Amino acid sequence: MARRAPTAPTPRPTPFLTGDGYLAGQLLVAMPTMEDPRFARTVICLCAHSAEGAMGIVLNKPLEGLSFDDLLGQLGLDPVPPQRRIRLVSGGPVEGGRGFVLHTADWETEGSLRVSDAVALTASVDILKAIAGGGGPKEGFLALGYAGWGPGQLEAEIQQNAWLNVPADESLLFGQNAGDLWRQALGKLHVDPAALSGFAGHA
Repeated sequence: MARRAPTAPTPRPTPFLTGDGYLAGQLLVAMPTMEDPRFARTVICLCAHSAEGAMGIVLNKPLEGLSFDDLLGQLGLDPVPPQRRIRLVSGGPVEGGRGFVLHTADWETEGSLRVSDAVALTASVDILKAIAGGGGPKEGFLALGYAGWGPGQLEAEIQQNAWLNVPADESLLFGQNAGDLWRQALGKLHVDPAALSGFAGHA
C-alpha cells in the first residue's frame, strides 16, 4: 500500500525562546531509561519551547519505504529525478502525514521559522522545489511528523530524568550516521551511556 503523500502546512508562529529556562534550538537526548519505545535512544531537535508547550523533530529515525524521488512524484514536483536529494526521517508520532524540512538558515522562504541563528524549519513545498532544482539550503532533511508536548509536560519529563539536553551543532543535526547519533550526542556531554542510571536533566 502506497504511503500517503505528506501535506505541507504553514506552521503557526510560536515563540522560539532560548532564555528563561526554555530550550528551543537545543537537542534532547533520551536517557537509557526512557520507557516510551517511540523515543528510546532518540535525539530530538527542539524547534519550539514556551509556556504553551514544545515541538521537536526526531533526528535519528530514518524513514522506511519512501524515497525523496517518490515524494517528489507524489507531490507532482519537478524535476524527477532531482538534481539534488535530501534524506527522509520519521520526525515523531504526531501528524505523520505532515512534512517539515529542518535546515540551515542560509535559505528561507515565507513561513520559515527560525529555530536558532543557524537553523530554520520550513513546511512549504517551495523548499522541496528548490532542493530538487539543485538549490535550497546547504544542509537539511525532510521529517514526516513531529514530537509534541503540552504545557509543562516536557519540563516534567526532564525532572523525571527522561531527557538530557545538549547544544546543537551542524555535525549532530545534519550528519549522515543516524545509527550512531545518540552516542555522539551523549559524547558531547562527556557522558558514557553505560554509566547513566538516573541523572537529572543537564541544564
